[in-house]
Amino acid sequence: MTAATASVPTDPRITLFGAEWCSDCRRSKKVLDGLDIDYDYVDLETVADGADRAHAISGRTRIPVIVFPDASHLVEPSDADLRTKLAQFSVEA
Repeated sequence: MTAATASVPTDPRITLFGAEWCSDCRRSKKVLDGLDIDYDYVDLETVADGADRAHAISGRTRIPVIVFPDASHLVEPSDADLRTKLAQFSVEA
């Protein structure tokens, strides 16, 4: 393992922090579901520390917050921005 890869998390999963009432969250989920991507969904309405975790990652209170396997994240991405980011992980977008 090189130093460059040592800092990259090995978990290949994507995590989406959101809420069912949030239209941007539903839209991002639709993109992920449409591409048959396996991801973790953290519902801020039901997970006690979900909002705190999302805020710690993004430094913002806006959702969705989508965290990628390389530990980067997007906040309220457009469909195009989300698809571009997914393409970095060899996901056909």
